[in-house]
Amino acid sequence: MAQILAARGYADIVLLDIIEGFPQGKALDISESAPWVRTSVKVHGTNDWADTANSDVVVVTSGVPRKPGMTREDLLSVNAKIVRDVVGKAAQASPNATLVIFANPMDAMCHVALTTSGFPAARVVGQGGMLDTSRYRTFIAMETGASVKDVSAWVLGGHTEATMVPIVSNATVGGVPLGQLLAADRVKATVERTKRGGAEIVELLKTGSAFVAPAAATIEMVDSILLEEQRILPCCVKLDGQWGIKDAYVGAPVLLGAGGIQKIFEIPLADDEVAEMRKAGDAVKELVAATPAS
Repeated sequence: MAQILAARGYADIVLLDIIEGFPQGKALDISESAPWVRTSVKVHGTNDWADTANSDVVVVTSGVPRKPGMTREDLLSVNAKIVRDVVGKAAQASPNATLVIFANPMDAMCHVALTTSGFPAARVVGQGGMLDTSRYRTFIAMETGASVKDVSAWVLGGHTEATMVPIVSNATVGGVPLGQLLAADRVKATVERTKRGGAEIVELLKTGSAFVAPAAATIEMVDSILLEEQRILPCCVKLDGQWGIKDAYVGAPVLLGAGGIQKIFEIPLADDEVAEMRKAGDAVKELVAATPAS
C-alpha cells in the first residue's frame, strides 16, 4: 500500500509498527526508490504514534494474517484485541481522520473500530468489497475473454466466503449483460471462484496471503478520500435500513470523498441477492456479538 501510494506522489506517508526497525527499514527502502519512481513524497517509519499526528487517513492493516485452512472468523478474537489497541491510539493522535479498515475479519473489525474510536460511522469504512469486486471483475474478464476495463460488476455483502454477494443481475461487459456472454453454469462457476478468491491464493502461496490486489484496492479508496474524487465504490459501511439491514457493516455502493462516506446507494437487486445481503447482515451481527469486549 505504501509503495503504491508513494508512487502516486500526492501524500506523505507514515508507516507504524510495534517491531523496532521494521517500519523504518520499509520506509527507507520505499524512499530510496524515489529517484526512479520520480516522487518527492516523504515516507517515514516509526514506532511512535506521535509521528502520525493529524493524519487525514489511517489505514488499519494490523492483525494476524490468514494461514492455509484458516477462515477469517478464526482471526476474530486475536485481531479484535489488536485493532482495538491500534484504533484507540490512532483516534487519539488523529481525531479528524477517516479510518480505512483492512484487518480481518473485516466486517466485524469495522464495528470494533467504530466503537473504539468514537468516530461517526461515515469516517469508519472497510475495504472488503473493493478487493472482492476486483477479483470478480478479473474472473469475468478471464471467462469472457474481454478486457477487464470493460467489466462492470460488484461484490456486495460480507467479506467472507459464506457472506459475500457477487451481483449477477447488473453485471455487464461493455454494457452487455453477463448472462448474454456466459452460460449459466459458467456464471455460477465465476461467482464461486470469486467467493474463494482469497483462499485460492492462500492455497497457492502456502506461506502467506494476497498482497498486490488488496493494496491496489485499498489505495483506490484513499485516492477518493484525499483527492475528493467522489467515486462510487463498493465498500463496507454501516447500513441504516438499506435492503432491510440495520446497524451492521455490510458491503454496499458508496460515494467516497472528503470526510469518508458521503452517501450510501440502495441499488436495485434481484430477490435472491437481497436475501443474500440480509443473510450477510445477520452473519455480521452474530460475529460482532461473539467479539470479545476487551
